[in-house]
Amino acid sequence: MLPSRILPAGPVLGDVTLWCALAAATGYGFRDASAASPVLDLLLPLALLAVAVPLSRRRPAAAVFLVNGLCALGLADSATPANAQVLSLAALSCLMGARVATARGPLLVLAGCLLLDIAMCAVLRTQAVWWFYTLTVLPAALLLPWLAGRHWRGRRELVREGWRLARSLEERQHLVAERARLTERADIAADMHDSLGHVLSLVALRSGALELSPDLTERDRADLAELRGTIADAVEQLRETVAVLRDPPGTGTSASTGLPVGDTVEDLISRAVASGVPVRWERRGPVPALSPLVERGMYRVVQETLTNAVKHAPGASIRVGITHEADRTRVSVESAAPPADDPTHQAEGTQAGTGGHGLTGLRERVTVLGGSLRTGPHDGGFRVTAVLPHHAPAVPVTPATRPGMPAGDASERTSEIPSAVHANNLGTGARTGTGMESAKRLADARRAARGRSVVAFAAPVAAAAFFVPAAVYLAWQLTTSVLPPSRFDELEPGRPRAEFAGVLPARAFPYPPDHARSAPRPPGTHCEFYRSGRDLLDQVDLYRLCWAGDVLVAKDTVPANRP
Repeated sequence: MLPSRILPAGPVLGDVTLWCALAAATGYGFRDASAASPVLDLLLPLALLAVAVPLSRRRPAAAVFLVNGLCALGLADSATPANAQVLSLAALSCLMGARVATARGPLLVLAGCLLLDIAMCAVLRTQAVWWFYTLTVLPAALLLPWLAGRHWRGRRELVREGWRLARSLEERQHLVAERARLTERADIAADMHDSLGHVLSLVALRSGALELSPDLTERDRADLAELRGTIADAVEQLRETVAVLRDPPGTGTSASTGLPVGDTVEDLISRAVASGVPVRWERRGPVPALSPLVERGMYRVVQETLTNAVKHAPGASIRVGITHEADRTRVSVESAAPPADDPTHQAEGTQAGTGGHGLTGLRERVTVLGGSLRTGPHDGGFRVTAVLPHHAPAVPVTPATRPGMPAGDASERTSEIPSAVHANNLGTGARTGTGMESAKRLADARRAARGRSVVAFAAPVAAAAFFVPAAVYLAWQLTTSVLPPSRFDELEPGRPRAEFAGVLPARAFPYPPDHARSAPRPPGTHCEFYRSGRDLLDQVDLYRLCWAGDVLVAKDTVPANRP
């Protein structure tokens, strides 16, 4: 069994309301008609409206054409060309303008309806008033409501586009807020890894050195060993926490934490020496004015390298060199191989893990600052060399776009981008993308509005260029074929046309009704018709003059309405 399609209650109620209003107008027009047929003038229009109103939702052009057929049938009425269906035609034409986006199809429909109406007038050989009605009232009922419907549709689309753009902006704001939240997670991870991990490693190293003191008892050594194991567990838990807080590759997060207040590379190395780490360092060249981002990057290079050396090669000597060149600074940290018989190394080697996050984050930080980082074994130990410019670039360089960077590093995260720069880029990118999109939508809306305005102006002008000359010509024909009653009384049968040269109008009335043309006439004569008044909007009696050659044979009056 096929499922039945149930229409929403709103459209059905709207169609019923519209049909009731149009049916009331039809009934009012039927009541005022003197000789109206209940079938043709009431039941048939109501049935066609019951089809046309719901049809206008899916086939608005067909609905307009259907109702225009009722107006065309009204032209066959000998009493008057007007009927109540012109209101229905205007209503459905307005709905067609509101429901059809393009203009070409509806204009073709309106032109087809007008051609049908003109063809009906030509076939029925109607009077001039019918022609005037067809060329003025019916085109106005077709064109003007359609233009009003298009204007209504344009306003609705503009409002709908505005709300859609507002929703898009709100979604972008949520996206920026989510990225900021992820950035804070990366900030916490970077700070914990760089600062707290370094301090814990130094504490573990110092506790390991205290175990070798000859003044300690076995109980003290056991307590220190337990303390060092606890610190190692804390370092491992810290590493796991950092791994959880870190964003997946490609999220574009950053670290915004700066250096501790007043802390420098010299302070960092001094603390390491005080903790028992054998560090030697030297600085070459005049100290330039470094940007805060570069100072932080240089600090993190030395800090991370010292942390790794203490953790993986305790007891090994470390040499730190900082060389300031003309436009860049070179930081080199070398750790020698630890003694093979060092008990501290043996104890630490079983507990030190390999996190793998430190050098990755360090490489990303240096890359973002526009520098380069090289790491690898050197003379049995390990060396890290970073080259940093004195000033960070305005637009951070991401690892994915860094020239000459290995493919493996390019796929890793960019969590070390300074959050101030990154957040600014996020906001600027969102505003730029939204601005371009909104500008494009605004241009499209303005273009569509200009098109509708041109059509709204050009269509009446084109209609006037066609209808006004026709209406003027019809009015000229009606007014130049008028025979006043006083002059009609001067005409006497049996006299030649030449005697009536100053009485007869310049031309006869060319559109007599059928009942006037078919009225009995004297044999062998031809008859001419003249209007008895100059009223253009009402029917007047016609005067008939029958001629046998150039001699007036008979004259009579034909009533305006059929007897």
